[in-house]
Amino acid sequence: MILYEWKNFGTDTDVYTKESFEEEINDVFEAMMIDDAKEIPQYIWTRNYVIIIKPTARMYKDVSFVKIPRNPSVV
Repeated sequence: MILYEWKNFGTDTDVYTKESFEEEINDVFEAMMIDDAKEIPQYIWTRNYVIIIKPTARMYKDVSFVKIPRNPSVV
């Protein structure tokens, strides 16, 4: 489902709030796509990017963010 309001999510090492996410990505949150069965969103849309959230699991559960420009000619 797509949410237009932020829903906090966490990993074993971090908890992501709207403010901490916007600071890390350096952009403004607009929406997120999250599966009901999962705790971590699959995609997050910001004003200038679509962020793909890739889970990583070695010793602990963590995520990485892949930023894709929404309009490459502008960024």
